[in-house]
Amino acid sequence: MNAITQVATTALRQRWASLTPREQQGLSWATLALAVLLLWFAALQPAWRTWQQVPTQRQALETQALHMQRLASDARELKGQSPVSAEQSLQALKAATDRLGAKAKLSLLGERATLTVTGITPEQLQAWLSEVRSGARARPVDLQLRRNANGLDGMVVLSLPASAG
Repeated sequence: MNAITQVATTALRQRWASLTPREQQGLSWATLALAVLLLWFAALQPAWRTWQQVPTQRQALETQALHMQRLASDARELKGQSPVSAEQSLQALKAATDRLGAKAKLSLLGERATLTVTGITPEQLQAWLSEVRSGARARPVDLQLRRNANGLDGMVVLSLPASAG
């Protein structure tokens, strides 16, 4: 110990000795309460909060994992599909669009197809996208949609397989 520490320790011991037993006991209890409080805030409370958050975080992570597994399954399924000819791709795209009726118009330009929709439901759009993805092997590259009282209005731009343009 250096000299300053020795002087401080000696002064504290003298001060402690000059206290009555009741004051010493009160000071001991106050020190113990302060130590428990510090232990709570430094170690126990953060662990307690983490423990309480575990079920919600676990549920969110399980949901994410299931979603990722579904996407991986979809990717494997799409990867395993055989390529289609340009003619088959265009036929599948036109057939899917025809099922939407007068609410949809398809235009083709090179390796891009643009679907313009007026008043279709989100379910119809989802079914159409699923059908053109699997049947025509087309990928959506741009969606510009607005929701209104009649459904969805806007356009969907698709990238067709390289040989389909």
